[in-house]
Amino acid sequence: MPVRAITEDYDFPSRSRAELYGDDQLVHVLWRGNMMFCSAACFRAPKAMTWGDFLTQMVDPWASSDPDYLPGSPRKWVLDGREFTPEADRTLAELGVGHKSLLEFEV
Repeated sequence: MPVRAITEDYDFPSRSRAELYGDDQLVHVLWRGNMMFCSAACFRAPKAMTWGDFLTQMVDPWASSDPDYLPGSPRKWVLDGREFTPEADRTLAELGVGHKSLLEFEV
């Protein structure tokens, strides 16, 4: 949701804009319905990282802090509000995961 400044002359660029991250991007991940994680986690990931690597190197270690999580257990994925079927050998960019995308999953 955009934020409106109190004054009209507030003109500063976002400190999290895509161009500051080069070949990386910010990806938000939310475990829907989980009582331990109340909000999405944010990961800095290379655009060229494969889905399989993203899952095993970033999502699994984070989600495993909840004892109910088992790697490979996410069964439903949503990307930016649309159902999503990831492919382990494709890159985040190829799958349409962009800067500040929101990935949601359920187990």
